[in-house]
Amino acid sequence: MAKEVSEEPEHAAPAHKDYSDPPPAPLFDMGELRMWSFYRAIIAEFVATLLFLYITVATVIGYKVQSAADPCGGVGVLGIAWAFGGMIFVLVYCTAGISGGHINPAVTFGLLLARKVSLLRAVMYIVAQCAGGIVGAGIVKGIMKDAYQANGGGANMVASGFSRGTALGAEIVGTFVLVYTVFSATDPKRSARDSHVPVLAPLPIGFAVFMVHLATIPITGTGINPARSLGAAVIYNKKAAWDNHVIKLLPLSTLRFLLLPNLARRRRSYSGSSGSARSWERWRRRRTTSTSSGRRPSRRSAPSGAAGATEPAGQ
Repeated sequence: MAKEVSEEPEHAAPAHKDYSDPPPAPLFDMGELRMWSFYRAIIAEFVATLLFLYITVATVIGYKVQSAADPCGGVGVLGIAWAFGGMIFVLVYCTAGISGGHINPAVTFGLLLARKVSLLRAVMYIVAQCAGGIVGAGIVKGIMKDAYQANGGGANMVASGFSRGTALGAEIVGTFVLVYTVFSATDPKRSARDSHVPVLAPLPIGFAVFMVHLATIPITGTGINPARSLGAAVIYNKKAAWDNHVIKLLPLSTLRFLLLPNLARRRRSYSGSSGSARSWERWRRRRTTSTSSGRRPSRRSAPSGAAGATEPAGQ
């Protein structure tokens, strides 16, 4: 018996979607400045990042203090990873309905590129997160000052035996895992087809943070959260805490690039060796004498390295 073949119409209507994509956020939305919910979200990001840094950095310092006397003492790497992942789970759950529960400039930047938040909101979130991270690390230092200074302040540093390239690669992969999990957990398709997803979204995000910390704590201490790395480095404020940061603060780096070369040259000129200063003084006297006597000044340039020496334009 021949099989029955059902012919589909040539212009079949597209299947109806069982979910709706949220509209892209406007790049500039100045109307947010007139909304209390905007400022409440910024405060939520600040407080959440503050609590995150306080708990996690205190856990790291406590582990180092306990393991100094007993190598098997303290919570270990597993406990530190649980502290980071568990705090992210708790804080994302608490702030998801207020600010979206970013608590990480890398997550905020990824959501900005995906047009899920406006540029204004993203900038204010990142400022609040970095400020919260600094305050949180500062509270830890105020509570356990001696232990904080003696044990590296919980700052991210490349461990011995690993190159900077290896550390950078580990951080890139770890950050990708986190942001990828955030996008998957908040996918509108998944939320529409499973009513439990919005409630359980913080769980996979926190678990991703936990797993990434297990992998990268032995390499860098895990710096997938720039606010966490910046806060610990600012409060600890030692050279080792800054040496291996690929990007610190773009505005400050740009300012340093533009200004410090000129400032350094001027400093060398004015505080140069005594020989350079004497050479400059002799050259200035000869030029003054020649001008006052009516003779044409020498075309010979000022001694190199002397104060007042002309520099090519654009340097």
